[in-house]
Amino acid sequence: MGRRDSSLGSEGRLSYLRELAGFACRTRLADLPANVLERARWVIADSLPVIAAGMQQAQMQALLKRHLAGAARGTAWVLGTRRRAGALDAALLNGTAGTWLELNEGNLFAKGHPGIQVVPAAVALAQEASASGEELLMAVAVGYELGSRISRAAQVKISVHPHGTWGTLCAAVATGRLKGFDERQMLELINVATTMGMATSRQTLLDGATVRNIFTGHAGYMGMMAARLVECGFTGEKDSPASVYGKVLSDGFDPAKAVENLGREWILAQGYFKLHPTGRYVHSVIDALEDLLSRSGKLETGSIARIEVKAYRLAAMLAGKRVTSSFGARFSVPFALATILHHGTSGLGPFEQVAVDNAAIQALAARVDVKEDEGYTARYPAEQVCDLRIVLASGQVHVGRCTVTKGESSKPHQPAELEAKFMQLGAPTWGEAATRSLLKGCLKIEEVRDFSRFSEGFDL
Repeated sequence: MGRRDSSLGSEGRLSYLRELAGFACRTRLADLPANVLERARWVIADSLPVIAAGMQQAQMQALLKRHLAGAARGTAWVLGTRRRAGALDAALLNGTAGTWLELNEGNLFAKGHPGIQVVPAAVALAQEASASGEELLMAVAVGYELGSRISRAAQVKISVHPHGTWGTLCAAVATGRLKGFDERQMLELINVATTMGMATSRQTLLDGATVRNIFTGHAGYMGMMAARLVECGFTGEKDSPASVYGKVLSDGFDPAKAVENLGREWILAQGYFKLHPTGRYVHSVIDALEDLLSRSGKLETGSIARIEVKAYRLAAMLAGKRVTSSFGARFSVPFALATILHHGTSGLGPFEQVAVDNAAIQALAARVDVKEDEGYTARYPAEQVCDLRIVLASGQVHVGRCTVTKGESSKPHQPAELEAKFMQLGAPTWGEAATRSLLKGCLKIEEVRDFSRFSEGFDL
């Protein structure tokens, strides 16, 4: 079990908060290395069509109908609806829609998904405040980085879902940056926002419980609310991260880790983008399957006697075989392998309800066995090792392996792949021309003088 670093005195512990606040306020565009700048652009760009596509889910459509009926009018996109709302409501709805399809950006070193918790709030406020594209970009960059560093410094309990916890801090810092908070206000904001996260449960994934999707909506909404509270004179604890992540949600918190190499090492640059609509740890197994199929060619599912998976702990946890919903299917290694082998692809279709209801896919999923290899767990997160064996009824064995999952910073997707994803998700709702124009604008977003005026050109 970890513990808070007792070698630092009270002033030493509090100095890390001042350092974080200074970083959040003082960092400028010129301070961002080229890879960080490019990554920040893509974090914003990738999130927008992911949100719009998720907004088309039946439950989101029902929530929209009820929530927007009483929501404040405003200028912020409610993506995928061609409607607008006040920034708070837009952040709530866009954040919630952004995790439905499990295609949102993430970061193994942050131990969660910073992008979808910071982008909805930052984009909504940038529209409302007529911020520049550069101001939006910097808000996303420092909000992402600061929240990720708090998460990295904490040994969050495995039972806690990362959404809606430190993500609230990501959104709050981005909001404070856009509002022009000084370092004193930003420090107060860090302490206020840290206490406004949720007590989330990782079991929601294993149960396929869709309440989990509100966690990211909560992060954006409450992050913005935290900034409003500070503006109104509300105060936080003296060292809220140490309280929440040293005593409540975590088994330990190391303040020094939060500021280690601050401004020189960017956690933002170490994230990943998804091309498969599943929980991230399932991707490692899918990569192993692709490796196997690259040598074996297509396999007839009826000839498969059993499938054996050996993986690191977080992937091995997703071993449930009896999925009953499209959402739950995205967090099952057995179902993912079965449906991809059945369909020959890992797109959205193989994870829709019709696939879940397919008896042949369910029968194949029942023949998948998933086990943890402690040695592989020890190598995580630097490597995400997974071994796959498909044993045919004839006794023939095919094997595949993943060492580093595709999309990680050391094994990145090509820009053309991310552009194709943007178009595939955005065009059905926005049309091809508007989607292509939006992507072009996002990839040079720091050149936008007024993001509100920029957004007026898109009916999203």
